[in-house]
Amino acid sequence: MSGEKYQRLIDTAATLAPVTTAVAHPCDPGSLSGAVDAARLGLIVPILVGPKAKIEAVARAGQIDISPYEIVDAAHSHAAAAKAVELVRAGRAEALMKGSLHTDELMAEVVRKDTGLRTARRISHCFVMDVPMYADALIISDAAISIAPSLAEKADIVRNAIDLAHALRVEQVRVAILSAMETINPQVPSTIEAAALCKMAERGQISGGILDGPLALDNAISLEAARIKKIASPVAGRANVLIVPDLEAGNMLAKSLSFLAGADSAGIVLGAKVPIILTSRADSVMARLASCAVAVFVAQARRDNAAKAIV
Repeated sequence: MSGEKYQRLIDTAATLAPVTTAVAHPCDPGSLSGAVDAARLGLIVPILVGPKAKIEAVARAGQIDISPYEIVDAAHSHAAAAKAVELVRAGRAEALMKGSLHTDELMAEVVRKDTGLRTARRISHCFVMDVPMYADALIISDAAISIAPSLAEKADIVRNAIDLAHALRVEQVRVAILSAMETINPQVPSTIEAAALCKMAERGQISGGILDGPLALDNAISLEAARIKKIASPVAGRANVLIVPDLEAGNMLAKSLSFLAGADSAGIVLGAKVPIILTSRADSVMARLASCAVAVFVAQARRDNAAKAIV
């Protein structure tokens, strides 16, 4: 049934410590109510960053109670993005959340060289998709940020996705590197890169998951298709992470699952100093809450790793 995996995710996240989250420009009913709904469930503690009068007007019109939450005034969406990133850099927030501004506007502040939130890792996006007909939640990357990633960038995309799977407490991370076919073809660059990524995993350059590829989508998610093609691997037919060749393929895959298979998609950006919650105006309430829940798991994993490093 649609939403079951997300409901379990949200219920578990609600038992963890809430994440103080800078919400950039929550100036429409969807983004403002999404942040407040997540706060009511104990997932986040929002700091609302944007034009104070506009945020209050949206709250009044939608009968949304924002009285418990801090508002940081910023004149417009660009200023709100910059101020939200500044709050993260100052240690006042453990996560960043997109409001009613364009993704490019927020990410421009995130990747800014001197004042942004870059790390040594490539920034990439992951969808965590609840597909009704599939047993596991599917992590799909990258369908929103990396347009035509190089092999080195794909390696970081894989690492980020594996880290996310571990944060979500996936016991065995099975990564399918997707292409149009399961055989290596020099005329199809994605098959060569898939093979290289798998060899990198064998050599320990990528760790934490089992990789296989190239795999066509059917071979990645259908045991029967893998059997017919005589593909024997712990990933084929059982993948829980799908790495796409480029943004176009990933975007079409994610939207096909959403609009043809009734899947919900939660979005998160990784590789920055904090998790970044990306929501869309088309997202359901469940998907918005699930995106916040994913950020809670990522933030908790970072807290746990930091505590281990101290010990």
